[in-house]
Amino acid sequence: MTRVRFLRVDGSVERDIEAPAGANLLDLAQAQGQPLEGACEGQMACSTCHVIIAAEDFERLPPASEEEDDLLDLAVGVTRTSRLACQVALPEGQLTVRMPSATKDWRRR
Repeated sequence: MTRVRFLRVDGSVERDIEAPAGANLLDLAQAQGQPLEGACEGQMACSTCHVIIAAEDFERLPPASEEEDDLLDLAVGVTRTSRLACQVALPEGQLTVRMPSATKDWRRR
């Protein structure tokens, strides 16, 4: 199991949940009402699921692919620990995820 902590843009805790290790972060975030659009439905063709992973958790994830890095170049507010949620399988343990400042979920107009 993985304990996932979702943080708001300001860093305050939005919610803590438990989910199975290996689950897709985008699917989990959307199910929990987080403001991530995922316009390409996880096909890695956009950057609308950009999230910022806590530095202490980032190193436990497999490195981003070249394609993911290229898409992150298009996202607003990218940091050294930015990832596309559609490309993150939850690791065992804990994962802290912060929403970037420019997050917009176009499904909620």
